[in-house]
Amino acid sequence: MAEQHTGSILVTGGAGYIGSHTVQALLNTGAEVVVVDNLATGHRAAVPSTIPFYQVDIADDRAIRQIVAEHKVEAVIHFAARSLVGESVAQPDVYFLENTAKTIQFVSNLLASHVKQIVFSSTAAVYGIPQTSPIAEVAEQKPINPYGASKLMIEQAFTWLEQAYGLRWIALRYSNAAGAALDGSIGEHHEPETHLIPLVLQAAMGLREAAQIFGTDYNTPDGTSIRDYVHVVDLAEAHVLAVAALQKGLASGAYNVGTGTGYSVRQIIETVKCVTGVDFPVTETVRRAGDPDELVAQADKIKADLGWEAKYSDLPTMIASAWDWHLRHPYGYRSKAEALR
Repeated sequence: MAEQHTGSILVTGGAGYIGSHTVQALLNTGAEVVVVDNLATGHRAAVPSTIPFYQVDIADDRAIRQIVAEHKVEAVIHFAARSLVGESVAQPDVYFLENTAKTIQFVSNLLASHVKQIVFSSTAAVYGIPQTSPIAEVAEQKPINPYGASKLMIEQAFTWLEQAYGLRWIALRYSNAAGAALDGSIGEHHEPETHLIPLVLQAAMGLREAAQIFGTDYNTPDGTSIRDYVHVVDLAEAHVLAVAALQKGLASGAYNVGTGTGYSVRQIIETVKCVTGVDFPVTETVRRAGDPDELVAQADKIKADLGWEAKYSDLPTMIASAWDWHLRHPYGYRSKAEALR
């Protein structure tokens, strides 16, 4: 694990899925952690009650500066963002405001408070439809939706902010987080849920009538799209290592986080059936516009520079940990009464 820190680490969006697991990983290193989340999509219950938590927006200038000063923040891990591709296409203005503009405003306040180290939750969506697979960091960045564009613009802004003010940054580009904490304490809960593995698990639990396959005519061995999945615990560790690397003087830059191995939709469904022991209906429908055949990340750079390795990102382990979480929390962080309202 990464070494201990002297000041505190501010995690924005720390009540979200990946953010909450990163908070847990930071605490395991002995770091002082403070969380900011407006709870638009996050869950207060995902954050330990023992650490400082602020329900504020990252664009609240006064609050951010007060938090940074009070907790002697030395570095930031920035997750807070909107992240639904379809929503970004329907409401691009919202995404460029919430993701891009507010992040720049937030970073301006960090710089004014003399905080110059930030790890940024970026996305493989910055690549758009890749020409080669696996995708290297030097591949052309040509997003095909406002979500990817909003994140790429932040990365581009960081380059200029570094030149002008000395901001040091690492952007982590990843696509599909999966799984849950290995002790079953926290996991994945989105409203609405759009991620494949929890949707299939909900079918296994009887909370959905069937698992859905969008498109069976992809240029892949079984006709369904292929994606690179990373266990959320491995992903959290990448963020912890990135903070430590910045503190040791590593140069700014972007890193893919992936396994180099892709799994198809059919493989996901069959593995869920195997892990859960439940057979459930599967329906097939037309593919969604803009979905590439295959998205698999080349992760040589993060392994070499940060010493990161995927320890839990084999498919059965990811699904088994997610299944454990869903069995313990069938309605996520809500009660049954709240879920049925």
